[in-house]
Amino acid sequence: MSFHPAYFETRFRCPGAPPAWPARFAIISACATTGERWEAAREAAADEALHAALMARGAWVARVTGYSPQTGHAEPSWAAAIPFDAACTLGAAFAQDAIYWVEGDALGVSRCVGDRTLVPVGGFRERVDPG
Repeated sequence: MSFHPAYFETRFRCPGAPPAWPARFAIISACATTGERWEAAREAAADEALHAALMARGAWVARVTGYSPQTGHAEPSWAAAIPFDAACTLGAAFAQDAIYWVEGDALGVSRCVGDRTLVPVGGFRERVDPG
């Protein structure tokens, strides 16, 4: 299973001090998938709808932005304490190719559709930078 190399270079920013991370959680974006471009209004509406869907589940939720230190590309995302399969299904509903999954400090990436095998990326906390 091959992923775009950007998935393995991504770092994360949180507004303010990093939250107390739960034991396991997903990081899901509602931005345009790799290779696509959406208007800002479409991305903002999708982000708001994703946040509302997560809040409706009563999940722990925190804003996190994934970004590339090489290109500067950044995607506002949501960290959410929901089950892995639910996170993949929700990612697919928001036209995402993949989600990140954090368990303990292990960061992995998984496709949303098809083979949901978790591919290791590295340590999560070492990739979190000040907001």
